[in-house]
Amino acid sequence: MRRAFISPSKYVQGENELLNLGYFIKTFGDSALLIAHKDDAARVKDKLEHTMKQFNVTIVESGFNGECSRIEVARLQELAKQHNCACTIGLGGGKAIDTAKCVAQGNALIIVPTIAATDAPTSHSAVLYTPEGEFDDYAYFKQSPSVVMIDTTVIANAPTRFLVAGMGDALSTYFEARATAASYSNVNAGIPCGRHAGVGEPAKGTKAALGLAKLCYETLLEDGLKAKLACDANLVTPALENIIETNILLSGLGFESAGLAAAHAIHDGLTVLEGTHHYYHGEKVAFTTIVQLVLENASKEEMNEVLGFCLSVGLPVCLADLGVTEVTREELFQVAAKACIPEESIHSMPFPVKEEDVVAAIIVADQIGRQFKEQHSA
Repeated sequence: MRRAFISPSKYVQGENELLNLGYFIKTFGDSALLIAHKDDAARVKDKLEHTMKQFNVTIVESGFNGECSRIEVARLQELAKQHNCACTIGLGGGKAIDTAKCVAQGNALIIVPTIAATDAPTSHSAVLYTPEGEFDDYAYFKQSPSVVMIDTTVIANAPTRFLVAGMGDALSTYFEARATAASYSNVNAGIPCGRHAGVGEPAKGTKAALGLAKLCYETLLEDGLKAKLACDANLVTPALENIIETNILLSGLGFESAGLAAAHAIHDGLTVLEGTHHYYHGEKVAFTTIVQLVLENASKEEMNEVLGFCLSVGLPVCLADLGVTEVTREELFQVAAKACIPEESIHSMPFPVKEEDVVAAIIVADQIGRQFKEQHSA
């Protein structure tokens, strides 16, 4: 059996860690192309100027337009050539990070998230969109980022909702990994550069990845609420540091090397419901994790543990929490149809899942979540 595990070459996090950015630039050369939204760059301007001066490096502003499109990637690659940039920095949220991945093509890449809302920073994949913001394609590169650098002071000063959404994304990691392992399904770590080129063979997950996914869940339960309270106060505490690592590193390695299953597929299906469009990825994944547990007929103890965690940090537990106050069975079948397309990760569940099963699980998960919320409301 072929197994695969993939990870960044280096992961580092700490208070004011951005002051050391120049050191990592220096390992590649004297200059770097910065891909960041202007507001994100402005938030850390003083630290960028300090690290450039301290390490005698140049950071080239790129004027990133905010969309990870083929046209923008080509423009930025040409800009990097013009300025003879030795590496690429993706600083900010998902679009800037994915654009930097596409520009770097798996080489000399430093990722600097300014929020801990998803587990994408560590991965070797990116999502491309059209210039108008519509989905275009997935891209996979030969390796994960060279460096993932987290300034915990920056994360602590970002809105708490981002951190909580990251916990929602991380919440699914263990349950999807567990399902993938039980079904012996393939994982993203086995996808080579140029996924359509037929290079290499698919791969299963490793015990190491499954162990990290379990640690991800355990840390959420232990430190999630404490981290939320610290972020509310814009303070860096050991709990916040642990949850930042959980949201970004443990969940990132877990999803890519241990696998995705029903939760993320049903999340993709939920995007057909307009009410969900105002909610973050991780907020929706929190609810679809509950849906996956219904599909699995998880124990009452496990279900209550997940529901209790979600309520404690403010994650959605029912459709109304995601802006869906009314939904027809026909709309739920549209959700299920999208979740069950052949390419979706729902087929990594250790049993066949039909559209009817997804609809039933959503309805029951919604009822369970609403009842639990009513029973535990103040």
